[in-house]
Amino acid sequence: MTRRRAERQRPGDRGSLTLEMAVLAPGLLALVGLLVVVGRFTVAQGSVESAARDAARTASVARTAETARTDARTTADSILSDQGLQCAAITVDVDTAGFAMPVGRPAQVRASVTCQLELFDIAVPGLPGSATITRSATSPLDTYRERSQR
Repeated sequence: MTRRRAERQRPGDRGSLTLEMAVLAPGLLALVGLLVVVGRFTVAQGSVESAARDAARTASVARTAETARTDARTTADSILSDQGLQCAAITVDVDTAGFAMPVGRPAQVRASVTCQLELFDIAVPGLPGSATITRSATSPLDTYRERSQR
């Protein structure tokens, strides 16, 4: 009996590796997709938090409440675009009530940044097309510097 003939007659594991890969591949691909989504979401949270912190700091050094709102918005947009975050919509809310406080009393500015994060380019079944991320930060106003509510 030749060697080839013996191999054909022996019941073996021929094709079992292919079958195992066919069973495991979808699960491994789903796991990789999930890791990509979690990674993107974590990076986006850090970017939005950084934008909120910098927007609050920029608003706190402004002389007027109106300038504070404008500068905070510009700063947040700049930070998010520099970090390559693709937001469908960006909202920057700045609480400038501290500008109404008289000089000599402690006051602060609060900035909230909201990003509607696009996830449609990640093909993971059951994943929503977008996620909303909101972060806030506060920054103190200089106690003895002139401020204006305008």
